[in-house]
Amino acid sequence: MTQKEKEPKLKEVRSILVSQPKPSDSKSPYYQLAEKYKLKVDFRPFIQIEPADIKDFRKQKIDILAHTAVIFTSRNAVDHFFRLAQESKVEIPADMKYFCISEQTANYLQKYIVVRKRKVFTGYRTANDLIEILKKHKNEKYIFPCSDIRKEDIPQFMEENGFTYSEAIIYRTVASDLSDLADVNYDIIAFFSPSGINSLFVNFPDFEQKETRIAAFGPTTAKAVLDAGLRLDIEAPHPNAPSMTGALELYIKKANKIK
Repeated sequence: MTQKEKEPKLKEVRSILVSQPKPSDSKSPYYQLAEKYKLKVDFRPFIQIEPADIKDFRKQKIDILAHTAVIFTSRNAVDHFFRLAQESKVEIPADMKYFCISEQTANYLQKYIVVRKRKVFTGYRTANDLIEILKKHKNEKYIFPCSDIRKEDIPQFMEENGFTYSEAIIYRTVASDLSDLADVNYDIIAFFSPSGINSLFVNFPDFEQKETRIAAFGPTTAKAVLDAGLRLDIEAPHPNAPSMTGALELYIKKANKIK
């Protein structure tokens, strides 16, 4: 059965489950979406982070001070890198360079260092943006702190281009316990990573999609949805909707017949 053949008739949307933590900002576009279209929007992280302890880190035999640069692709990586450095009693040298996947990640460094006194290089948003910057700094010795589940793009680039780097697994991504949702149904479930899809089936091995609409952010998440045999109803980003809330709104207008 093709994706098109799987598509059900559009049914009104009244409830959405967002597989992320509840936003702390009262002006979150999710709250605006809920109010505008009179929807029930709930938040529930499908995955959680388990920090690697100092023993696990030491087993990897990685000397932080043998490196001249750090690659950060998330705020979790920033938190756990500096935590493990502190627990290892390692003082990060002032001339350490930082390569961050986005401005938000770079700004988050301020929690641990005085950014204006450090060499910080920032990508726009994606790994490919960051790779373009890395190309100009081939002589650094990089440490790449990451999760046990991560994308291949950066390590693959480093390997293929002869960069000196160490990959340090400093936290793990595991499925959250969602057992209390067993008898709860939502019109739409929004996913943001393949790990979220994995968590769905870890918690509910016999999950049947039926009339539940699945929304996915990013191509790897969309692929995970399809690989799991699910129907992909809403995909973001796309030219008319760069955000998940934008894609949801376009779908809701169509499904709820709002002009």
